Amino acid sequence: MPDPRFRVLILCSHPVQYMSPVLRHMAQHPQLELQVGYCSLRGAEATYDTEFTATVKWDVPLLEGYEWTEIRNQGSGSESFFGLCNFGFWNLIRHGKFDAIICLTGYIRASFWIALFAARSAGTAFLFGTDANSLAPRDSHSWKIPVKKFLWPRLYSLADQVVVPSTASYNLMRSLGIPEGRITLTPYSVDNDWWKEQSSQVDRAAVRRAWGIAPEASVILYCAKLQPWKRPLDLLRAFALATIPRSHLVFAGEGPLRSELETEAVSLGIAELVHFLGFVNQSQLPSIYAASDLMVLPSEYEPFAVVVNEASCCGCPVIASDRVGAGLDLIAPVNPSFIYPCGNVHVLAQILKTILADAALLTKYGRAARKRMETWSFRENVSRTVEAISRAVARLDRGSRTKIPESDSLC
Repeated sequence: MPDPRFRVLILCSHPVQYMSPVLRHMAQHPQLELQVGYCSLRGAEATYDTEFTATVKWDVPLLEGYEWTEIRNQGSGSESFFGLCNFGFWNLIRHGKFDAIICLTGYIRASFWIALFAARSAGTAFLFGTDANSLAPRDSHSWKIPVKKFLWPRLYSLADQVVVPSTASYNLMRSLGIPEGRITLTPYSVDNDWWKEQSSQVDRAAVRRAWGIAPEASVILYCAKLQPWKRPLDLLRAFALATIPRSHLVFAGEGPLRSELETEAVSLGIAELVHFLGFVNQSQLPSIYAASDLMVLPSEYEPFAVVVNEASCCGCPVIASDRVGAGLDLIAPVNPSFIYPCGNVHVLAQILKTILADAALLTKYGRAARKRMETWSFRENVSRTVEAISRAVARLDRGSRTKIPESDSLC
């Protein structure tokens, strides 16, 4: 028998530069008839980003190559529960004759619940998940941990299939008692071919000249928002502590900690070795990675971090804290010692000294990082997503429940 074809609606809060290429690949899959519903067009349209502290409009195509519609947001547009309140999802789902809904808005938005109730009313499979890798919240409010521990097993049991982007997220769901057969790992991926092609065309020496850095110097990169939970100050202090000859530290990103970082660099006596690039748009990032020797992500809260994918595709190995969700899947296979205890500046400084002392070894790790990405791509993401949809749709048919053992993992 031919493979079944599914009519699928994916609900997103807004167009995202990482997600749009995946959607284009899904739209080409022979088993999917895809439509995307957006709560807003933030990102495709110029909008002030409070975390970047800058107006952002991504300079790569976000709305091409797949069918999409914007459902008017009747909410406030804020980060609150009623910030996204798209009542139009009700009619779209009730009358759209979809086989499955994949909801990516997050359960803390009213639009998620509108979509869930509409899917239940229409008898449509409803898939959702999380990229979280622990119960710890970003704001460090410890009271949220026991609340999540109580509520999340009940919440995720509402999904006909739970979709997660990493092994760390998969392990979290299992720890909450979600059966293996109800969880599908859909690898959080980027357009690997694009990143490899773009980085191969970079004039590394020219980029470094623009930064005022010599071709033979060692360059350590931080590429993320300059926010407290990203802990950029940890990297700055580790860099100062390591005292690596002929080395420079580059910050690509913007945010409220910039002035504090600049002041701290002066206090540490390393201001001339630290470079701030500000906000860097998507098309410029391959040159940033290709011109760097090593990237460090010291975050205390980082559900996944697709910058790890990007840097790895460009041959730039990554060191990260043990709070970064991509660690188990993308960093540990290159070198497990590249994952360090979050907040331990001395350990980070020692790792920097060790790896930058051997240029040949660093090159080897760069090749290993690129090779790791060969099996963490859109191909795996889309095929696993189709499997998740198939499993969720089958589960709605009571007669097929016994054909889907809960222990049969797709991870």
